[in-house]
Amino acid sequence: MPKAATTSTRPALRRNQACRSCRRRKLKCDAARPHCGTCVKQWQALVSVPAPVGYAHPTEPQCSYDPVEGLTLAPDTDPVEKIRQLEDEVSRLKNQLFDKEQALSRSITPNQHQTSLSTLSPTSQTSAAPTLTRPTSGASGISLPQASITMMNLITPDSPQQPIRSGSESPELTTAPQPGSDPFMDLLFSGWNPDLPDPNTLNHYVDVFFRCDPCGSRVLHRPSFLASMRLSPRDPGFPHSAILHAICAAASRWSPQNVVTMPDGTRRDQFAEFHASKTRQYIDKTMASGEDIFSVMQACILLSWYFYQEGRWVEVWIFAAFQTRVAIPLRLNYPGTFSTHGNNSPGAYLAPPKDLRDLESRRRTWWMTIIFDRIASVGGWIHAVDERDLGTELPLRTTDFESELAVPSNPQDLSTPDVFTRHPPQYTDSFLLLVKSVMLFGRVTDYNVRGNLRAPTAPSKNQNPFFLDGFDVLDKLVCHDFLENLPQMYKNNTGVTDAPEGSTLDTDLYMVHVIPHAAAITLHNPYIDFTDPNNISTARCIMAARAILSAYYALTATSLDITRLHPFVTICWYLAAVVQVQLCKYFIEINDTERESTVWGEINVLRFAMMEYGQRSPIGTRQERLLQGLMREIVRLTGQKQPLQVGVPLYPFSHNSLFKKDQTAQESPREVSNGQVPLPVSPPFDAQPSSSRHTPLVNATSMVANWSTGNLTPPNAPSTLGVESDMRSTSNFSQ
Repeated sequence: MPKAATTSTRPALRRNQACRSCRRRKLKCDAARPHCGTCVKQWQALVSVPAPVGYAHPTEPQCSYDPVEGLTLAPDTDPVEKIRQLEDEVSRLKNQLFDKEQALSRSITPNQHQTSLSTLSPTSQTSAAPTLTRPTSGASGISLPQASITMMNLITPDSPQQPIRSGSESPELTTAPQPGSDPFMDLLFSGWNPDLPDPNTLNHYVDVFFRCDPCGSRVLHRPSFLASMRLSPRDPGFPHSAILHAICAAASRWSPQNVVTMPDGTRRDQFAEFHASKTRQYIDKTMASGEDIFSVMQACILLSWYFYQEGRWVEVWIFAAFQTRVAIPLRLNYPGTFSTHGNNSPGAYLAPPKDLRDLESRRRTWWMTIIFDRIASVGGWIHAVDERDLGTELPLRTTDFESELAVPSNPQDLSTPDVFTRHPPQYTDSFLLLVKSVMLFGRVTDYNVRGNLRAPTAPSKNQNPFFLDGFDVLDKLVCHDFLENLPQMYKNNTGVTDAPEGSTLDTDLYMVHVIPHAAAITLHNPYIDFTDPNNISTARCIMAARAILSAYYALTATSLDITRLHPFVTICWYLAAVVQVQLCKYFIEINDTERESTVWGEINVLRFAMMEYGQRSPIGTRQERLLQGLMREIVRLTGQKQPLQVGVPLYPFSHNSLFKKDQTAQESPREVSNGQVPLPVSPPFDAQPSSSRHTPLVNATSMVANWSTGNLTPPNAPSTLGVESDMRSTSNFSQ
């Protein structure tokens, strides 16, 4: 018999009026407050059974409702579970703190907690390099900042694991430490990142970085950066920790302490390695979240130059590609570093620049990225960004950037037809000329890579390269036009001055007078033929190698420290030595021992220049080892008893014993005592272009003949950068 229909006196609930728990499990709900009947019954059934060990039943039913309009409820989280997670976290941190304290008590003596910091000479006109005393070493063997010893296990507000770089944070909300408290705890309460050195040490590294670093310091606005260092660490304007870590790694180049020699003979700076690893943590975090992307990109640029100075080629190539791939979605390759169209495509783009300083910082960040890409590709690799895709105008002068004058944007970019031959005075300084010289070298790399990409055979020394499409135009620009059209004040100044009041070195300008010659070697080296007296490529390469040597002689004649140069100079020295190795082989084949001995001496001068540079930056040592690999054949063939000692000074790395400043211009190699190599002393060689591209600019045989008498001095022009492994291939120069 069917059941009689039952009637309910309870009114029907409106939509979403039931509690969340009943709706989620699709149960009937009476919407009673504070807990519905269904949830109360389930809770009573739960608490009627004894709880397992280590578990406590909830004190009330887990019943919640949607918020009433105009009110907000706390997040729907299980308080019991949250308490359990917090207790586990506290227990874990206590265990880590105890373990670290035990390890430190065994490995660190009380006197090791003091960090001695030597003063740095305020003048930048001498060769004395700053000397820093490294912070104490932890039990792991990695040099840690002083502040980390006490607080290494405390969660810092600005670490990659616990970022709170939010504009809502205010220094006024920080709990003030009590008077007379521990200074390390003062740092903790102020929000200081314990992975960084203490403030005094960090400020010293920042000062060293801006005064000594010739690479990454170009991207930062020095006055505002130094001012921001005086802010509270919790202030949004305080420098990002990734940049500070990268600065510590880069500045450590100027401190020789705490360097460990690896089994393969390479050297590793433990302090620098620690801060480089911290910078990479921020980079990895930003790759996943996009947080603080522009600041972390700037830190990546600083870290990339550190890897380049270390000669760590794998990281160099990886970071060169990473930087460009990050910069392009940020629209830094657009005029004004911002695009008003095309924003419907996916990607995280920067907002328009806030002010002139922000605009110029973005420009310089972009151009230092492109410079790094060009320099990293000198071995014959394709560039990450094609020159046709570079729409950003060139930067302003450094003085205008730092003074924040309201100067209109630079009217030149790489699409400007005469960008390499016209230099407006109000938009020209050493740094801008360096940018142009590196981009000029990039054009040579592009030409070689594209020319060889689908060529059936490698370039032959028997072919005339001037028959190749575009070769003569590029040759004229690299070997003549760029240097001849430099402004007079830069054309007659190689960046080195040796005045009575002190020597000075403009690193950027010095490279401007070296890089074009290295580019000429890169362009012409595959076509060298010493047996052909009319071979233009032979004359070009010999002239470029002599120019690089002349620039080095001019520097060693002063009291300046060559390790203050841009690390790219070691590649230029290597390229000049590549030409000389080929020339030495030719002299061995024709049995001309006198000129062979002279060339051996100059090869060794460049070798020892690389080794001296390698005392501070391992890239020099790596290039010297690569050069020795190219020299194996001539070492085997030569009749010299000790070819690697010809022209070597009595005391290696001694400028005074290598070249005497009072040496007369008339001295010949035979008259120089102690095996010293003579300075080139003859008038500059006239390299005006020929009316016919089939006629050489100079007889190559006469250039080779004049090599040993010092009668071959090229025009005062930059050297070009190129590398050929096996004397023709450039694929292995940086292994």
